[in-house]
Amino acid sequence: MSLGLADQDRQAMLYGLGAVALWSTVATAFKVALGYMSPLELMWLASLVSWALMGVLVARQGRLREALSGGWRTAAWAGLMNPVAYYLVLFAAYDRLPGQEAMALNYTWALAMAFLAVPLLGQRLTRMDVLAGLVAYAGVWVIATRGQVFDVAFADPLGVACALASTLLWALYWLLNARDHRSPLVAQWQNFSVGVPVLTVLLLVGPGLQWHGGLAFGAGIYVGLFEMGIAFVLWQLAVHKVSRTAKVSNLIFLSPPVSLLLLYLVVGEPILPSTLIGLVLILGGLGLQQWQKSPALAVQESS
Repeated sequence: MSLGLADQDRQAMLYGLGAVALWSTVATAFKVALGYMSPLELMWLASLVSWALMGVLVARQGRLREALSGGWRTAAWAGLMNPVAYYLVLFAAYDRLPGQEAMALNYTWALAMAFLAVPLLGQRLTRMDVLAGLVAYAGVWVIATRGQVFDVAFADPLGVACALASTLLWALYWLLNARDHRSPLVAQWQNFSVGVPVLTVLLLVGPGLQWHGGLAFGAGIYVGLFEMGIAFVLWQLAVHKVSRTAKVSNLIFLSPPVSLLLLYLVVGEPILPSTLIGLVLILGGLGLQQWQKSPALAVQESS
């Protein structure tokens, strides 16, 4: 017996809330793990765990032959972008900045996608897109200067650059994958199949792998299972089942406040006033972009 539209939407919301709940914990997990190991070590361990999890899910769905037979030309470059480049830059940002700042700056990826879509996909910016960008990047400036908005001496310029570079990489990755016909789960497993060997070589040539204790090891496994793995699956289920994507996409606004609270309670980070002000501006900009109505939708709702 198939579910009705309302039941499907309710189920999709539960999946979406589950994904957001897990994403709300990862900034804390990043900071705990990076307190013991290097970004490259964390990246390797988390990617290996996520690759194994995705492999099991692909096999259970009977898609292993599909995953092995095609799509590797796309995976060759996509895997270098995600997980390798994106997460290495993101973890470098978390390693240098307070978790609250890296997390808040990373939330501007949706705006970066809107701006990059202009030269890459030939899309046009609306006035609301421009206004949303101005509001959100005003928040970036507040966070980067830690409230000293008329002082261009950033507290950690490299950390801020890494956080903003991660948003560009993530947005670019999804824009370049707009014509990727692989199923999301298969694509994710193939990308990690490319990424894990590359990360292994980088790790062996670089710092090597060391034992940093059970807490660091557990945090690394947690990141791989939940940030890169289970949360991804839950979000894909939510987007696939919901009748209108905006219903679940708005749930992402719940994550930053919970992340801030966990960073304060678990890591002991004092919440900076500049982070709160900047985050409000960033979420406000994202809200303006998210809730603007396309002409087609406006006609549909008025009819």
